[in-house]
Amino acid sequence: MKILFDHQIFTFQKFGGISRYFFELIRNLQEKELANCTLSALFSNNHYIQSSNFAIRSFFPNQVFRGKTKLQAFINKVYSVMKLREGNFDIFHPTYYDNYFLRHIGKKPFLLTVYDLIHERFSEQNEKEPEVALNKEVLAKQANAIVAISESTKRDLIEHLSIQPQKIKVVYLGNSVSQDFKKSKPENIPAQNYILFVGRRDGYKNFDRLIEAIAPLLSGDPTLSLVCAGGGSFSENEVAACRERNILNSVFQYEVDDTLLGKLYANAKLFVFPSLYEGFGIPILEAFAAGCPVACSNTSSLPEIAADGAFYFDPNDPQSILFAIKEVLNLKNKEDLVQKGRKRLSNFSWADTAQKTYEVYSSLL
Repeated sequence: MKILFDHQIFTFQKFGGISRYFFELIRNLQEKELANCTLSALFSNNHYIQSSNFAIRSFFPNQVFRGKTKLQAFINKVYSVMKLREGNFDIFHPTYYDNYFLRHIGKKPFLLTVYDLIHERFSEQNEKEPEVALNKEVLAKQANAIVAISESTKRDLIEHLSIQPQKIKVVYLGNSVSQDFKKSKPENIPAQNYILFVGRRDGYKNFDRLIEAIAPLLSGDPTLSLVCAGGGSFSENEVAACRERNILNSVFQYEVDDTLLGKLYANAKLFVFPSLYEGFGIPILEAFAAGCPVACSNTSSLPEIAADGAFYFDPNDPQSILFAIKEVLNLKNKEDLVQKGRKRLSNFSWADTAQKTYEVYSSLL
């Protein structure tokens, strides 16, 4: 079986959940000898690709110039079209939602992976990318099969795009992190007694409501901090919100690599995930792997993924968020919650992701 993957996500994403998904899927399909995989990209600065033995060259990695990404995308798209026209594959698997390939795929089947319906459900927060939702709908309706990464995403596809249920197969993501986290303290991080927040903070990530919820707790305990990993520097509005609540000196932000992120999880009092919506929620698995207690929203896919390994709250209610955080902080036996998280983690592996995706491929031939 020959699977052709295209360049899209490996052109535009240096780090991130989607490129990690496709990297792990391809790697496991090949290691298990389930499929012969080809990636139609000449150039990529993606971290996962560059750290592997994929024969793909980096694209001016140490230079910044106007139009760099567009030039890389143009070259890779031309190469992808060439590979499509050659037709030396059984199934095509696009890595994002650009529908350029529809004119070149002929009668070959294609499988579409849908991660979430954020662009559809939070359209007012994604005004700069209206084409993503449009392209996604076109591809979802024309795809021979769809992989949804959670039952929550499957329900959204049925409700918002009117996709027939039998066309959608749920295949969970794997555990993206090492089980070998060290308890050594993160270097150059002044906060030692902290609650951890990971990733983007804008829009549906609900960081503003977390700040509102956690402010009384941080004000009442000068030894306690909120550490934000990744997501870029604090915006002026975020700084103003923290200053207004007198917690500016208790909230920190750091850019992190995988090693530092693992240490931050392993040493946190708890990981808090207040997102209004997630297609899956990889940070939950990261926290489970690190033995970090979890408090998260009771919405979308998060209860499906975390199950009994987390404390839940209503992300629209600051008091509910605060109550759940306090409950976890005051647990007499945190190890019980940690063990539930580790047990839940065992349900997710990239080997299973590859095997179940292979079964979907096989159904198309």
